[in-house]
Amino acid sequence: MKAVILKKQGGVDQLSVAELPIPVPSKDELLIKVYAIGINPTDIYARQNVALNYIFNNEEPKILGWDVSGVVVGHGENVTDFHIGDSVFGLLNFPTFTSPGHAKAYAEYVLARPEDVTLKPDNISHDEASAVPLAALTTWQAIKKYPIKPGDRVFVTAAGGGVGHFAVQIAKYFGAHVTALASGAKRDFVNSLGADEFIDYQRTNFVNVLAPVDYVIEGLRDEHVGQTLQIVKKGGHLLSLWSKIDGTQWEKQAKAGGIHAFYNAVMSSGKDLSEIAVLLKMRKLIPHVSKKFTLEQMPLAHLEMEKNHTTGKIIVNPT
Repeated sequence: MKAVILKKQGGVDQLSVAELPIPVPSKDELLIKVYAIGINPTDIYARQNVALNYIFNNEEPKILGWDVSGVVVGHGENVTDFHIGDSVFGLLNFPTFTSPGHAKAYAEYVLARPEDVTLKPDNISHDEASAVPLAALTTWQAIKKYPIKPGDRVFVTAAGGGVGHFAVQIAKYFGAHVTALASGAKRDFVNSLGADEFIDYQRTNFVNVLAPVDYVIEGLRDEHVGQTLQIVKKGGHLLSLWSKIDGTQWEKQAKAGGIHAFYNAVMSSGKDLSEIAVLLKMRKLIPHVSKKFTLEQMPLAHLEMEKNHTTGKIIVNPT
C-alpha cells in the first residue's frame, strides 16, 4: 500500500510517499480500506513540533493522521460489531497530552479499534464523513458535559473553519440563538449554516457591539480568550478549543466574572460519533469540504491548512 511517512518533525519536505505492507489486524482490530482522510490543524502541529514526537510511541515509520472514512476489509476474531463491507468513519487512536496515539491514517489501509469508529450514514459520502470526526467531536463532547439550552445566546468564533462550521450547526440543533464571528468573505457560508447574526472581525470589534451571551465556543487562542470572556454573562460558559484555562490569567478573569471557562481535550469515541451520525443522517449537520488532494499531494494539503483561512475542511483521497 501507499502511505505518507514523516521522516522527522519539520516542514512539509519531511513528508514523503512510501510503499509499505498492508497491516494485519490483531484479534481486536479492524482493517479499513481508506477512501478519505480528514486533515486537521493537529496534523500540522504534530508534523512541526519535536515536543509532540511522543505520540508516535517510538514506532517507525512515523505516519500522521487520525480522521478517516472507509470500508472494513478485514477484522480480528474478537470483533463482532462490524463486518467486512461495512462503511465506517472515525477518529482513530487520538493522543492525549501524556499518551501516544499513532493511528497511521495517512495510508491506503489503516488498523482501527472498533470502539473508535461507527457506521457511516448512507446519505453522506466518504469525503464528507472524513471531514467530521475530530472537528465535530471537539464541540460535541464538550457540550455533553456543559449543555447548551434552548434559547441560549451562543457566540462562535472562527465560525467558518473546520470546528467552527460544525459548532454553529450543533448549537442551532440544540435551539440556540447563534452569533458567528468570521471574515467577511465567509459571511454567506456561515449564514447558510444557520447563524442568526454575523460579525465580520475585519470590520467590527465584537466586544463593542455584542450583548452579553450565555455561551462562547472559542476557536481562537490565547489573548482572544481574554476578549471573549468580556461578553459572557455571569453564570455563563466559555469553551476554549485551543488554550488551556486552568492556572492561567483567563481562569482568574473568568472567576472574577462568575464565568465557567474550560478547555476540553477531544477523545476518540465511536459512541459519541454514533450520536453525531444521527445528525448527519437527518442532515441537521452538513460537513463542508472546501478542497481535496491526493495522497501524493499531502504536502500541498498541509500548506493549505497552514494558511489558517480554510472554509470547512480539507480532505485527502488515497486512491
